[in-house]
Amino acid sequence: MTFARMPEKQGLYDPAYEHDSCGVGCVVDLNNRPSHDIVDKAIQVLLHLEHRGACGCEPNTGDGAGILIQTPHKFLARECDRLGIKLPKPYQYGVGMVFLPTNASDRAACKNIIEQIVQEEGQTLLGWREVPTNNELLGPTARAAEPVIAQVFVKAENIKPFGPDDDLAFERKLYVIRRRIENAVRASEIEQRWMFYIPSFFVQDPDL
Repeated sequence: MTFARMPEKQGLYDPAYEHDSCGVGCVVDLNNRPSHDIVDKAIQVLLHLEHRGACGCEPNTGDGAGILIQTPHKFLARECDRLGIKLPKPYQYGVGMVFLPTNASDRAACKNIIEQIVQEEGQTLLGWREVPTNNELLGPTARAAEPVIAQVFVKAENIKPFGPDDDLAFERKLYVIRRRIENAVRASEIEQRWMFYIPSFFVQDPDL
């Protein structure tokens, strides 16, 4: 019986880092050039990753797999314009991706906490956008735990950097806001607080 040998160390590859883990694929342009071809290739990678590491008893319910791409400012500006939200220039606002409860009153309570803390931190909440989703391929178990997905837009106000080279001051402010929100919801009496989660809260970069 023969076994395949590990490839030799070359370029960015080192066989010493090989180990069993959840499937991950990465497609990049080393010259930082945006293109739809990168997305097409990422989808091809995704076709070989049914899930990240676990599947449920239903063939169409697992822990999920997807692609992560940069969200273009032009896209967000266009979508927000339809909602009557005027976005500032890139670097002057942040985008929070938020998982919210399905119960309307619980969802409103979570939004109230977010809006209150954003105000307490001296920032301006510009508005909300409900993210369109398609759950036709989800199994019943996944659908039962499916949250409402929304984006919240926060404008930077009076951000004071530590120095002239400090370009992460607003990022730190958004991190503080996120942590305060998570702690407040967790400590609340909101019945569906277990459905609340903030996957990301970041400063929006300009389009590449």
